[in-house]
Amino acid sequence: MPDKTLTCRDCGTSFVFSEREQEFFAQKGFTNEPSRCPDCRAARKAARGNDTGYSSSGSRMSGSTGRREMFPAVCSRCGKDTQVPFQPTSGKPVYCSECFQLERGSSSSYGSGSGSSRGGSYGSRRY
Repeated sequence: MPDKTLTCRDCGTSFVFSEREQEFFAQKGFTNEPSRCPDCRAARKAARGNDTGYSSSGSRMSGSTGRREMFPAVCSRCGKDTQVPFQPTSGKPVYCSECFQLERGSSSSYGSGSGSSRGGSYGSRRY
């Protein structure tokens, strides 16, 4: 595999895609040649920073801070104003943290009798 001269899609300058880089790309299973020169790749990477949009646990989070958007709600059990990490929908109970723990602890009301596998509270959702 001889070296290839490519043109950067961002700045239009020519750059060399060396035989060694081609071997590396093939070893990694990459099928496309690089479309940006090393300087533009570095600038793009720096502009992106470390914000991949994923938390350290690998789950997708919105925003760069990893904080989940919270929505206002009224607890279905005690009536207290609270915030939950999902948009409440009418007809489904929403609990404050304290009542959620109580509901979760009572096997008779959590996940049974409602006909729903979600149990009607935010703790049963998968994030």
